[in-house]
Amino acid sequence: MENKQDATARGRQASVHRKTAETDVTVSINLDGTGVANINTGIGFLDHMLSAFAKHSKMDITLKCTGDLHIDDHHTTEDCAITLGTAFLQVISHLF
Repeated sequence: MENKQDATARGRQASVHRKTAETDVTVSINLDGTGVANINTGIGFLDHMLSAFAKHSKMDITLKCTGDLHIDDHHTTEDCAITLGTAFLQVISHLF
């Protein structure tokens, strides 16, 4: 299984791209945003929850994912979470 991640971080912003055999995910976050969300995972409820997270945390999140939804939602949900978590780690890694 191919697993490729590229990450960049500046200040309190980060962008991460993760590509596996099942999904292709790109995430950008800005912790100093205004709560703007641009989410497209192909899973309506996941899009809604991530948009609510951005809105109520006042951070900007852009997340695009294509995946094997014809099989199930599992890989898309998992890889979106891994990629979003990696972006957070890029932003706060200096604290550790």
